[in-house]
Amino acid sequence: MGIYTVSQLNNHIKHILTSDPQMNEVWVRGEISNLTKHSSGHYYFTIKDRDSQLSCVSFRSTNRTLKFEPETSMKVLVFGSIDVYTVRGQYQMRVFDMRPDGVGELYKAFEQLKKKLDAEGLFDESHKKPIPKYPKKIGVVTSPTGAAIHDILNVAKRRCPMDILIAPTLVQGERSARSIATSIEMLNKTDVDVIIVGRGGGSLEDLWAFNEEVVAKAIFNSTIPIISAVGHETDYTIADFTADIRAPTPSAAAELAVPNRIEIRRHVESLSTRMEQAAIHRISEQAAHLDHLQRQIEPERLNDFLRQNHQRIDEITSRMEYSIKTILNMKRSPLNICAGRLDAISPLKTIERGYSVTHKQEDRKVVGSISDVKKGDGLEIIVKDGTIECSVDDTKDKQ
Repeated sequence: MGIYTVSQLNNHIKHILTSDPQMNEVWVRGEISNLTKHSSGHYYFTIKDRDSQLSCVSFRSTNRTLKFEPETSMKVLVFGSIDVYTVRGQYQMRVFDMRPDGVGELYKAFEQLKKKLDAEGLFDESHKKPIPKYPKKIGVVTSPTGAAIHDILNVAKRRCPMDILIAPTLVQGERSARSIATSIEMLNKTDVDVIIVGRGGGSLEDLWAFNEEVVAKAIFNSTIPIISAVGHETDYTIADFTADIRAPTPSAAAELAVPNRIEIRRHVESLSTRMEQAAIHRISEQAAHLDHLQRQIEPERLNDFLRQNHQRIDEITSRMEYSIKTILNMKRSPLNICAGRLDAISPLKTIERGYSVTHKQEDRKVVGSISDVKKGDGLEIIVKDGTIECSVDDTKDKQ
């Protein structure tokens, strides 16, 4: 057979293993240990049972599709192919899919997704939409052959027959989650007023489609209010927490969505009575108002109204005149004081005491110095009882 190099032997073993069809699609049950989540997004771990262990690698492309977050000591079912890592001469399983094994692990995956979606705000009350009180059309996302649709139709027929649009949906199995999400998206393109999403009872595995993230996101992104009605009263799913309201059963969901025709009749009768009473009250008020207006425009009442207002105008006019006189008297006293002060320093008072003011006739400038005039200039001398016109014959300096 010759002598192999290490690489040749490892590659030969790899070829033998990978060419065996039975090794290309293998399910293995075991417990996760030595889990390493690399920054690249790849997972490296070992699955083991009581006597043996198997190295595994799950690449990022696979990890993106996982429905839960793997953890150490978690029991899982791993699907993949047997491969050889030739660098170390180590055979390993290349993982294509991974699922929790057993009810306990399903609950763990359920809690993981619930915690994640809660942190993203999908369960916040602020995003909950009100359920319409009187819908015209109801959409239902469920199996067309299941017990749930029959329960919903029976309740609707009893309470108030109305249009119901059914989106036939897979509610169990590998493709059911995508089917549920697609049905919700399709009903959002119709004229339904509310959507019921659900199915009848079953085990945790049977109801698992309603714990998928794709279903939760479809419910959260719906513009139409959604009622979740999955399983029995004690069953809770991620869909219940994301929906706008949870109903314990499909029948209860129909009770919430479909109004009771007896209650509608009572409500209409109540509204009719209230409208009638309101109309009577309004008419009575307007009649009383008209009577009041009629009394107001009677001749004697009108004349009395005019007399009263004439007298009122006279009274207000008198008050205004009195107020104006009072204000003028109050202002006159300070004015007289100021006028007296101005009069005391007035040039006219000085003239009355025997002084005079001399102007040049030419430009009316006051003569205050002999330099302001020259021989022959015409002057005008203002005295207390008139003016004196004269001319300059000569000027003399002050000795």
